[in-house]
Amino acid sequence: QVQLVESGGGLVQPGGSLRLSCAASGSFFGFYTMGWYRQAPGNQREMVATITGSGSTNYADSVKGRFTVSRDNAKKSVYLQMASLKPEDTAVYYCTQPSSGSWGQGTQVTVSS
Repeated sequence: QVQLVESGGGLVQPGGSLRLSCAASGSFFGFYTMGWYRQAPGNQREMVATITGSGSTNYADSVKGRFTVSRDNAKKSVYLQMASLKPEDTAVYYCTQPSSGSWGQGTQVTVSS
């Protein structure tokens, strides 16, 4: 089982930015697609962004143009740069490695004035 640890969440004003990080354990990190999901209270968990081992990315329509997913395979890490944040981005954000079914513990992002 891959261990995933997120960091970087917090409280930010609308229009602000945050950068989430996810550190992974295990071997062959660079081969696997990684993803960021989020879950707001009362909502289902939803995909935010994914990135393949070679760097191809996919985004939810709601975050396109505002969020950027990236990875550093040497550091076994994946990142989510979030800009122009909106109150509706408030959620717990999770890092996942879909192929192994591994999820991090989540990090809270709150967008509020």
